[in-house]
Amino acid sequence: MLEEKDLLKLQNGSDIRGVAMESETGEPVTLPPAAVHRIAGAFVRFIAAREGKQPRELTIAVGTDSRLTAKPLKEEALSAILAAGAKGLDCGMASTPAMFMALQFDETRADASIMLTASHLPSNRNGMKFFTPTGGLEKADITKLLQMAAEETPTIKTAEATARPCALITRYTRFLRDRIKSALPELGTRPFEGMKILVDAGNGAGGFFASEVLELLGADVTGSLFLEPDGHFPNHTPNPENAEAMAAIRNAVTESHADLGLIFDTDVDRMGAVLSDGTAISRNELIAMMAAILAPEHPGGVIVTDSVTSDELTEFLENELHLKHHRFKRGYKNVINESIRLRKEGVDSPLAIETSGHGAMAENYFLDDGAYLAVKLLIAAAKLRREGKTLSSLIASLGRPAESCEYRLRIYGTNNPQTVGAKALKQFESRARAKGVPVAEPSYEGVRLIFPEGWALLRMSLHDPEMPLNVEGRKPGSVARISKRLSKFLSGVSGLDLTPLTKN
Repeated sequence: MLEEKDLLKLQNGSDIRGVAMESETGEPVTLPPAAVHRIAGAFVRFIAAREGKQPRELTIAVGTDSRLTAKPLKEEALSAILAAGAKGLDCGMASTPAMFMALQFDETRADASIMLTASHLPSNRNGMKFFTPTGGLEKADITKLLQMAAEETPTIKTAEATARPCALITRYTRFLRDRIKSALPELGTRPFEGMKILVDAGNGAGGFFASEVLELLGADVTGSLFLEPDGHFPNHTPNPENAEAMAAIRNAVTESHADLGLIFDTDVDRMGAVLSDGTAISRNELIAMMAAILAPEHPGGVIVTDSVTSDELTEFLENELHLKHHRFKRGYKNVINESIRLRKEGVDSPLAIETSGHGAMAENYFLDDGAYLAVKLLIAAAKLRREGKTLSSLIASLGRPAESCEYRLRIYGTNNPQTVGAKALKQFESRARAKGVPVAEPSYEGVRLIFPEGWALLRMSLHDPEMPLNVEGRKPGSVARISKRLSKFLSGVSGLDLTPLTKN
């Protein structure tokens, strides 16, 4: 029996994630097919109420990444959609951004969509992301949806009801190719002729980018990695933030003398890149490069990032590109929504991007789409190549911290970690001010301290009972010196484990 409390535990911010299959980890299954059935059925009712339509007037698209549980969960979701009286669109394996575009393309024009994915999480996990024509659901929407699912009575579709198959990735890749060709008309139908570009899909859903985008536009993709979908993820975690994954694409690029390497996460909503010399373009570098590409068309525009970006990035954005840097909260939806809010107020904010690789542009529905970010990089690379330059020239003056560290300070012994966190933040700030340490203002998340040789940011975790503490230094040894002072600012906070910090 699926109770409301069990379903509500599946919420992960603005999407749903859970254990979908038994594995050697011994974790209990929390997202069985029955849960997916209920949630998908409730989603039909949710959309019908929001749009003021009857279920029979709705078309709901469903797609998956490469996970082992993809097919049975997709079948369960489509069965529930059809049983609820709506029409189902079976998009097969797709990317999360493509599932949003299923609501935009004339050939599909669905009313809403569900993507079955757990992003970069282990192979025994799966999840659900939801889209309407205006974008993804918000956190409050997911809570409401799960509450509705708890009331849902599982139903069986009628024998004649079937989902319509849809080759969504074929349509989506045509959209990406058209964007590239329209931006490079002088280079004809094969604008990447003579370029060697590698893709690491990590056995996720992103292998299509090599075969249906790059190769068809003339690129040599020989040496690309792990393009075949495999839900076991046998080679490395499909995650641009994973050190092993980045090492794999860096080695492939340098060994094959490629011009560029691209790496995607499982459902292709995030991307990282590697330059021809093996330099990784991720986190601050990716933000800087995307901003540099957009800056000529958006003078003075506001770039919204998460809170853990470096001071060197701010200096580059504001002093070199003459843009404005707006540090906001962690969480890709928070960053995107802030950029959208600014635009509604008449502020030009062309880019919302996290250090995790989630990046969304105003020109692309503010959709966090790793493939679209790759398209923008590739267009810039092709243009620079004609000038005898490379992508590295875009961020040649970007400074980098000498050291960085993230401590995860566990909160223990309480059912209300927010109370401990609030106390820690208050003490952290008051003791720092008492010692004459400047506090960055405004701060939209946590407390950021400014030191002559670096900075530190203490905040509450978005999902876990812990407090991440990020520290960066401009010189070797800076992190250790700053950290020593920070431990004094936090000593005595009951319920906060300072062991990671004091071991430094």
